[in-house]
Amino acid sequence: MSTYTSEPGTRLAGRYRLVDQVAAGSGWTMWKAMDETLARPVSVLTFAPGFPRITQAVTAARAASRLTDPRLAQVFDVEDGDDQAYVVLEWVGGESLTDMLADNPLEPGQACALIADASRALAGAHAAGQAHLRLTPDTLRWTRGSGVKITGLGIDAALAGDAPADAGAVDPPVTDTVDLAALLYAALTGYWPGESQTALPPAPESDGVVCTPRQVTAGVAPAIDEVVCRALLQRDGRHGAPITSPGEFADALADVAPPVPLPEPAPLGTLAPPRYPGHDGYGGYQGGYPPNADDHSNWALPERGRGGAATYQGPYPPQGPPGRGPRDGGGGRGGASRVAVTIVVVLVIAALVATALIISNSLRNSGGGKAANTPSTNPTSSAPATAAVLKPVSDSTFNIFGNDSEDAQDAPQAIDNSLQTAWATDYYKGSPNFGGLKPGTGLLLDMGHAVKLSQVEVLFGSQCCTTAEIYLGNSSATSKTALNNFTKVAPSATVSGNHVFTANSSATGRYVLIWITSLPPMQGNSSQYQALIYNIVVRGTPATGAG
Repeated sequence: MSTYTSEPGTRLAGRYRLVDQVAAGSGWTMWKAMDETLARPVSVLTFAPGFPRITQAVTAARAASRLTDPRLAQVFDVEDGDDQAYVVLEWVGGESLTDMLADNPLEPGQACALIADASRALAGAHAAGQAHLRLTPDTLRWTRGSGVKITGLGIDAALAGDAPADAGAVDPPVTDTVDLAALLYAALTGYWPGESQTALPPAPESDGVVCTPRQVTAGVAPAIDEVVCRALLQRDGRHGAPITSPGEFADALADVAPPVPLPEPAPLGTLAPPRYPGHDGYGGYQGGYPPNADDHSNWALPERGRGGAATYQGPYPPQGPPGRGPRDGGGGRGGASRVAVTIVVVLVIAALVATALIISNSLRNSGGGKAANTPSTNPTSSAPATAAVLKPVSDSTFNIFGNDSEDAQDAPQAIDNSLQTAWATDYYKGSPNFGGLKPGTGLLLDMGHAVKLSQVEVLFGSQCCTTAEIYLGNSSATSKTALNNFTKVAPSATVSGNHVFTANSSATGRYVLIWITSLPPMQGNSSQYQALIYNIVVRGTPATGAG
């Protein structure tokens, strides 16, 4: 029951094409591969003949496949036939915690937010009877589209022989809690206090005991320091007994962690758009990542723990994905930076005031002063009085001319009312017209019932320009002729940032389609093209009241 292939290009089960080795151990190899049936990158774990822990690894993979938390890397396929065995897993990009700590530790608020989210994910796994048992800085990753990702649930421990032979050999909740505390220790200090070998330097010790985070990094608050020690060292603190489960650890962090600070505004052109591994956008695999795809040095963790998602205030989009801020030790938040920002704000306000005075004088001189005080009835700037905001019940990609999903898993991020998340098309090479591969792609909003549209407000990425138009229909069926089932209700517009599409049709329908026909260049790479949608607001009336 084994398979071991050392040659890229080999296909398993007629669909998983091995591309390149990404990791290897004694008797196993992890591959970057391509699922040619679904046209998506995957990871494939193969085994050498005679590897003694195939059964344990396959069993752990099957158990992990039953979990659906998006923060846990998914298991897609498992094969354990007599002639071969392999495991197919989600391909996770982004940065590992090791990568994130390459220059400096994280700010305490960001570190706590990251590990608290990971703790919640593992608490859910424990509730379902699963445990990781071998967390390291390389198993915790941060991705632009999905946030926290934990890889190797149960599988890494099986490969290393750490999986207990019987249920009483270890206490899984305590094991994972200690490891989560070690991850937070590393995020706060840049040192690793765990037993596993990692690329991080070992934590300093005093009298044979690991120094506390506050002893290593002065900026760590005493309350955070105590929570880490209660979980990592399994000892009593002034505020309680040892922390022995991931859920308890997450709750303790929520009680003591400071709010995550707002990221400082970044100079234009310094933030990278989201990039996705391994797709040319139409089923072809190019291998590897786009240039600098994993360089998140200017990104920040979402502001978790602030009591709800950000609400779009408009009219301009964020300048790019949330950024972690410059790795200069000070996070770019010094007094000089604040002074510079203040000066810029004052100058902008002064310019706006001067412009307003000029326009006002001009209108008075031309007899237009009265009109200037009349509320605008321009339909592109305000919805009709009877129109209301209509909330979609769901959305999905509408890639009728392609053979992949256009990152369908991220589609809900376009309607979550958060500016820290976005749906992005695949990226395409060579031309803004999807590399010449297809005429367009779309995002389909299910309104739950038939509606009559007034406006569709779309917050695109800041790169110029995306060309899109709005359709309305009553069928979500996908085929190359599916567009014929829709009525165009707003004409094509070539825009960037926030744009309001005004409906010019009395048509009604359940499904609102944002149809994209041209893509903007990716920031910093003019030969690759990708569109982003951060937020969508639909306005209109139910069809029964549409007159």
